[in-house]
Amino acid sequence: MAVHFTGIKGTGMAALAGILKDEGFDVKGSDIDKYIFTQDELEKRGIPVSSFDPANIHAGDTVIAGLSFDEAHPEIQKALADPTVTVYWYNEYLGKLLERYESISIAGTHGKSTTTGLLASVLKLQAPTGFLIGDGHGSMPEHARYFILESCEFKRHFLAYHPDYAIITNIELDHVDYYRDMEDYVSAFQSFADQVKKLAVVCGDDEHLVRLHYSCPYVTYGLKDGCDYQAVNVQDDEHGISFDVRKDGNIIAHTALPESGYPFLIDSLGVFAMASELGMDPETIEEGLHDYQGINRRFVIEEAGNSILIDDYAHHPTAIRYMIEAARSRYPGRKVIALYKPDRYSRLQFFLDEFAESMSLADEAILLDFPKNAVREDDTITVTIQDLIDRVPGSIQGEVDQATAGKLAAEDGAVFLFMSSKDIYLLRDMVRDLLEKQPG
Repeated sequence: MAVHFTGIKGTGMAALAGILKDEGFDVKGSDIDKYIFTQDELEKRGIPVSSFDPANIHAGDTVIAGLSFDEAHPEIQKALADPTVTVYWYNEYLGKLLERYESISIAGTHGKSTTTGLLASVLKLQAPTGFLIGDGHGSMPEHARYFILESCEFKRHFLAYHPDYAIITNIELDHVDYYRDMEDYVSAFQSFADQVKKLAVVCGDDEHLVRLHYSCPYVTYGLKDGCDYQAVNVQDDEHGISFDVRKDGNIIAHTALPESGYPFLIDSLGVFAMASELGMDPETIEEGLHDYQGINRRFVIEEAGNSILIDDYAHHPTAIRYMIEAARSRYPGRKVIALYKPDRYSRLQFFLDEFAESMSLADEAILLDFPKNAVREDDTITVTIQDLIDRVPGSIQGEVDQATAGKLAAEDGAVFLFMSSKDIYLLRDMVRDLLEKQPG
């Protein structure tokens, strides 16, 4: 059967395309012509990608449509008009796919991708495990028992899923272009929690998660006393993170990992809790955590010249703060230069002061303007990048261009943090190329 993806370069869509390729389907897709990092994995898998065109839709196809589009898209219009073509929206198809495996959804405002990747690294040591990560990677081995799915709350998309198990990492207001307020946002997670069938593993440090009602059994993890799985004796320095896991008053494991920062600590602990509840022993869980190879655009570290380049998907003020803190822990005494390119006008306007506070934690801040195709969600959204620059002392505006790259390369020896859900990684590539050309 031929499966066509409309919007195949989207991170979730590219990952799902890889899964269906593994399952033996004839997979193809279409998208904009501009380079997006997910196309590297698609090319590696031999999945053809063409420009949008209704001619891409053939009789008998199954079409999976990206959630950025609607029924007015020419490809989707043609697909819906052809009775031989079956059309699914991305999350609708995933909801059906979950039913074929022991399913584990990873939900939460922050940490979904890392937690999904970590859990896949661990569970594959127990049984064949498929996964879909929001960095463009997806896999489904033969005879898979588990399927781990990163589950996004935007527009309540994750309510298409009824997983057997779930890890819920945290709840902090986001997607303010859709959710009215914190109460509305929390209500979406309550609805999601109601759909988990067998077990929920939730962060006990989060005030909102501990107030939810769970229709299935649940366990907690975190740093606070009273969590079922508690991290104690925590150390976070240039060597990485180490901690002990305490359960029922007893230390059951000691873990030392090369990554840095609270987010990685808490995500690792959540994975430890889920794997333990699924019957894995502490030694094997630790082995899986150590085997973790990282994922695209999540604290990805490169060395170039004497500098450190870190690329991260961070696009929320809390995530930015965590990334800067992690960089300082890992590289004490080094100058930290933070770069951020906002993605949504509504997010920047709502969290303007919080973004300014987080970016001010860096030694220097360089702020890039919105993508040219970004639109203001309504007439009340008036914020500009200059509003953020004015609130971050000493900050300057940059662009994804050689002029900005040249200024950064002159800071050889610094730690550069490139943060955005958009194409700031292209600027990182320019800086890396310049640094590598400098004489040693």
